[in-house]
Amino acid sequence: MDLQLSNRHALVLGASQGLGLAVARALLAEGALVTLSARSAERLEAARAALPGDMAKRCRLAPAELGTAGAVEAILSALEGSVDILVNNTGGPPPGTASDVSAAALLAEFDRMVAPVIALTTALLPAMRARKWGRILTIASSGVVQPIPHLPLSNTLRSSLVGFMKTLAGEVAADGVTVNMLLPGRIATSRVASLDEAAARRSSRSVEDVARDAAASIPAGRYGTAEEFGAIAAFFAGAPASYVTGSLIRIDGGIIRSI
Repeated sequence: MDLQLSNRHALVLGASQGLGLAVARALLAEGALVTLSARSAERLEAARAALPGDMAKRCRLAPAELGTAGAVEAILSALEGSVDILVNNTGGPPPGTASDVSAAALLAEFDRMVAPVIALTTALLPAMRARKWGRILTIASSGVVQPIPHLPLSNTLRSSLVGFMKTLAGEVAADGVTVNMLLPGRIATSRVASLDEAAARRSSRSVEDVARDAAASIPAGRYGTAEEFGAIAAFFAGAPASYVTGSLIRIDGGIIRSI
């Protein structure tokens, strides 16, 4: 299938590793020009250096730490123009319990996970609408559909983005801009590994036991791969997905049990 992404320009946040890097690689493989953004310039350079030569040539870097002063402006400046595809992706907050969430922690994570995503989206949107073509993909979590125990901040803040993106989708659909959310389940990334380690500490069990039980709870019987996730993201960034908008796309091996 031709996704018609050749020479489309994409901005991918959180792209030095994990899901963000997997999405960036999938878009590059389809011929897109991709700007990678993450807080560590060193990791971004390493990620680009690991790409095949032809892909590396189509890869730009925009280091910035979301939630810090001037980060959104730095990313926009590094773009040197508009983009056709925006992939919103932020790191997750630490685990904990809902009863222990403080207002200070909530606001701090909001400034990192929500406010800059909305700011970048609204800044890049006018050019997409003017061209009558655009894709906005926001990576969230299965927790926005089925709250994940011990992740109250993630469940809360990512759900706020669902409300914003769903509202936006209805406003811009007639302009050829689609707005969708990608909901990963347990994908084998360093983030999921760190959550397994935290669960192991809470339960005084080995990480291997925790991961084995977690995999057993997934109908597919395993964790997903970042490459599988990236492939789905690339499809929804492409032309064939032009009639899908305002959707929550589950990439979870069946772990979300609701209809």
